[in-house]
Amino acid sequence: DVQLVESGGGSVQAGGSLRLSCAAGRYTYKRNCMGWFRQRPGKDREGLAVLWIGGATTVYADSVKGRFTISNDNAKDTLYLQMNSLGPEDTAMYYCAARLGSLCGYWLTFRYWGQGTQVTVS
Repeated sequence: DVQLVESGGGSVQAGGSLRLSCAAGRYTYKRNCMGWFRQRPGKDREGLAVLWIGGATTVYADSVKGRFTISNDNAKDTLYLQMNSLGPEDTAMYYCAARLGSLCGYWLTFRYWGQGTQVTVS
């Protein structure tokens, strides 16, 4: 089935940048919408950005708009999240997710999830 593997997390100083990657593997026909989510300590999981694979349409949450950029490399079946101007409030576990459907939004239910990658900003 669809397997998602995130990488690229780590520790960074405030104001710095990180790029997260999500290797999506096979079964591209099972996913046409992919997104990034995070869960901060003591908080509910929140959607950050999604990308409609077919049309490359993107949607961002207000909390990251202008700082984070979602993109993908179809040849590598890899999703990315470029994160700039990071602050301590961005400390969280970051997850990649995928779904198959006629709509693409981070408020929708995603079927496939990665194991997460930790980002710590100090």
